[in-house]
Amino acid sequence: MESSVHLHSQLLELIPDSKRVTRGPSIVAAHSQDYSHHPPHQPDVVVFAESAEEVAKVLHFANHHRIAVTPCGVRTSLEGHAIPIHRGISLDVTPMNQVLEVRPQDFLVRVQPGVTRTQLNRELRKYGLHFPLDPGADASLGGMAATNASGTTAVRHGVMRDQVLDLEVVLVDGSIIHTGGMSAKSSAGYHMTGLFIGSEGTLGVITELTLRVYPIPESTVAARAVFSDLAAASESSYGIMQSGIPIGRIELVDEHTIFAVNQAKGTTYMEKPTLFLEFEGSRAAVQEDVRIVEEICREAGSDPGTPGTPGTPGTPGTPGNAAASLSNVDNTGGGLIDFVFETETEKRNLLWEVRHDAALAVIQTAPQKRMKVTDVCVPLSDLPEAIRMARETIDAYDTYGAILGHVGDGNYHVIFMVDPDNAEEMRIADEMNDKIVQYALSRGGTCTGEHGVGIGKMRYLAQEHPDTLPWMKRLKQVFDPNGILNPGKLFVDEQTE
Repeated sequence: MESSVHLHSQLLELIPDSKRVTRGPSIVAAHSQDYSHHPPHQPDVVVFAESAEEVAKVLHFANHHRIAVTPCGVRTSLEGHAIPIHRGISLDVTPMNQVLEVRPQDFLVRVQPGVTRTQLNRELRKYGLHFPLDPGADASLGGMAATNASGTTAVRHGVMRDQVLDLEVVLVDGSIIHTGGMSAKSSAGYHMTGLFIGSEGTLGVITELTLRVYPIPESTVAARAVFSDLAAASESSYGIMQSGIPIGRIELVDEHTIFAVNQAKGTTYMEKPTLFLEFEGSRAAVQEDVRIVEEICREAGSDPGTPGTPGTPGTPGTPGNAAASLSNVDNTGGGLIDFVFETETEKRNLLWEVRHDAALAVIQTAPQKRMKVTDVCVPLSDLPEAIRMARETIDAYDTYGAILGHVGDGNYHVIFMVDPDNAEEMRIADEMNDKIVQYALSRGGTCTGEHGVGIGKMRYLAQEHPDTLPWMKRLKQVFDPNGILNPGKLFVDEQTE
């Protein structure tokens, strides 16, 4: 307690604002956790920074006194990145939430790290532009860069690392650097921008980002394909990717997830494995893409009906102004049951309702518990077998687990609801998680496709990258010799003094 009071007074000398340098119980408690199931740890002091210069002051002071600093944004992390497990300072950059510059002629934008993706898209809409990455939660862009986030649109647009041209980063000694520029490409030296993206706040604190943005497409169509079984859905997703169609989103949601959404929202969606799809581009190209994808989905099983005539609004086979649907044929032999698509924005959003609300709905099935979620990514050809293996693993333990994910790039999730204080529940969840991760690694996949390592995947990072892990640690030593930046993340043996 005495050390916390002393630290608080010292930080107030750097930033003389008691509202932004605080030990307030509710604020400290909020900064002790994120969305993950990992145990909370309260920081000694929370600092809300408003500029890179303030961040530099805090880091210089903390490095000199060897005090742990945990950078954070809106704390939507699923792997404990924002949990200050070594107490110290929780450095909150959410007040740095300005869109600094929009350059529509260059398809670029400069933002501060506390800007959220929805905030940015509201600003970009007036220019006919958008930032496409959608990790699900309304995450801050600094946090998305720190974890190399991606989400539902990565199949078309890539991950966060593909969107960032330049970062302003404050290093542990208080120096402020820029890692890139505004040109579309560069071959000048090491790719320092890529080094900081995905570093999870362990090398420096991001205080500004220059991002690629894209024109809002002429036409967007959402579709929902319902299948009789998980195998048909996953095989169809692979077939769609094999076709080469430049699909905007392709998401898998299993029957357990849809059941959870129906329970949470009072909806009556068919509780079957479902692919959620989005197509974007010119109207003619989108219409043809929808037709081809419907054919691919049909080939997953018995014939659900005759495709509609291209160009006829509201009939199967082409996107019209109203939702088009097959006739809910009961394909007991397996395969496609229903195919629905929509062009109007409000109705597109309704069509995506299950996917958008999936995680929150699963959480509501056990509100007294916490969400533990896997994050593996496998080579695309291994995806159907990986999903089958995950379902068999869950069933073998006779427990609850919902499967969903960004199957267009081989990234899928299993959500378990666990009581962190129940040792048996945690043991079972950890064993299932381990089997799923080991399968992915055995196929050349990764333990984390988008959520990052954080606290929960450190041993898997060591297993996945035994050759490069020592070099990662050397880089950490170069940038953070006293180990104050987000300590206890990424590396199992990292300690603060």
